[in-house]
Parts: sequence; C-alpha cells; structure tokens
Amino acid sequence: MNIFIMGAPGSGKGTFSSRIRDTYNLNHISTGDIFRENISKGTPLGQQARQYSEKGLLVPDEITNAMVADYLRNLPDRKNGYLLDGYPRTLAQAKAFEELTAGTADAPDLVLSMDVPFDVLTKRITGRRTCSKCGAIYNIYTKAPAAEGICDACGTELSQRKDDNEESLKVRLNEYAANTEPVIDYYASRDMVERVNADRPIEEIWSDVQEILNSK
Repeated sequence: MNIFIMGAPGSGKGTFSSRIRDTYNLNHISTGDIFRENISKGTPLGQQARQYSEKGLLVPDEITNAMVADYLRNLPDRKNGYLLDGYPRTLAQAKAFEELTAGTADAPDLVLSMDVPFDVLTKRITGRRTCSKCGAIYNIYTKAPAAEGICDACGTELSQRKDDNEESLKVRLNEYAANTEPVIDYYASRDMVERVNADRPIEEIWSDVQEILNSK
C-alpha cells in the first residue's frame, strides 16, 4: 500500500506516520528527513533547501521533486509499500510525482488527510519539543516530559525547531492553505482521500486510522 499523509503543521503527521510505519511495515519517507540529510551532508540540493527552510518558507518544487526522486531511485527495501509524509505539497509536485510513478508500483493508493482547525494548531507548534537522538516528540502544554527539557526515553536534551514560533507558523499555515489544500481537493476528486478528525485524543485518532487502513 502506498500512502500520502497530509495535514497542516502540527496536525500529527509525525506521530501517526511512526505508528503506521511500524504497524504496517511501510517505508516512511519524510521530506523533512530527506531535507535534513541533504543539508547536513552539504549536497547542492541541500544548500539550496537551507536558504528557504531557515526563513520558514517551503522549499521550491523543483528542489523537492529532485530530492524525492533521488530517494525513490535508491530505496533499498520496498517492504509493503511507502508512507510519504510532507509530499506532495503543491499541485505541481503532485503532477510531477504522477509522471514519475505512472504505470509503476510506486503510484499512490490512498491519501490520509489529518484535519485540525487552524486555531488549535498554535499551541501544538509553539509548545513542540523534539529529541534529536531518538526522535520522540513532546509538547510543553499537552505532553510535557517528566523532567523539563529532557527526553523521557533516552535522557537527551530536547530542542525546539527554529521555525516553531507564531510568526513562522502564520507563514506556513498561509502557504498550506494556498498550496496544499488544493492538492487534497485534487485527490478527493479521484476518490483517493480519507479524512481523519485529528483534533481528538491520540488513541481515538489511531483507532480511526487503523480502521481506514485495514479496510483497504
């Protein structure tokens, strides 16, 4: 099964991507991870992406498409399919991916849309803290670690992304509404979208996600 998971910043894509990956044995392809890998290695694409991410802006389509295409070409283990997190974010990306995967086993089967009202997202984003070692995600308002600033799982100091502030969030939400919501509408017109109310307790959301995936 090949899945796109979509939602505004703070909608829970990261949390549920991990669960879906482990439960259904899928390759989790996160454009955020691909960006960070390219940036840390100083690749030409990574250097271009850095200029945009540091300003809280979306990376242009041509850079993102090139990174995703390169990843798919070098995917070592196909497993049971993939879960693409954070891509496609624009109609141009969606159409480029269609051209890339047309007639292949990489064509998408399903789009999961994690729906959360925009006014709920501010605390989720500004309160988010992440462990750089094990990837655990916390929130100082709703899921604080036992010891302030320290990961419960591995004891590593937690960090806050540079763009996890209200000013950057406003930019990102505006860009999401303008660019990504039309992508969801595009796939909805093809009966590929399953919408999930992600403004609920995690286990309730996860139950719905499993029900959707188990029916496919």
